[in-house]
Amino acid sequence: MTEPRAASGLLVSALIRRIEAEGGSAMVIHRGDAIAGAILLLLADRGVLGAIVERVWRFEGGHGLEPVGPADPDEPGAAGDYVARRRRSDPDLWAVEIDHPEAGRIAGEVLL
Repeated sequence: MTEPRAASGLLVSALIRRIEAEGGSAMVIHRGDAIAGAILLLLADRGVLGAIVERVWRFEGGHGLEPVGPADPDEPGAAGDYVARRRRSDPDLWAVEIDHPEAGRIAGEVLL
């Protein structure tokens, strides 16, 4: 028996609402498949990109947020190039930038 999964579009909408409710901002950079698209998050604090993480299924069970992408995502062009490469190989991918001092914690609470 498989475990029911929340649709990607619903999760992204919930994340955006939560970030904005806590005083941050969030923006969908690329809209993916509404049902089963992977979710890539660009985590920023006051406009400075600190990390890129992806929501992944962990073999031991449950979802997690795994760091992906360039070592220095704030380097000019690095994050955009990474997202473009990922979108070429996975057109269903969601890319969402969230800007909040506790972006990673909030994303974990909503997406995991």
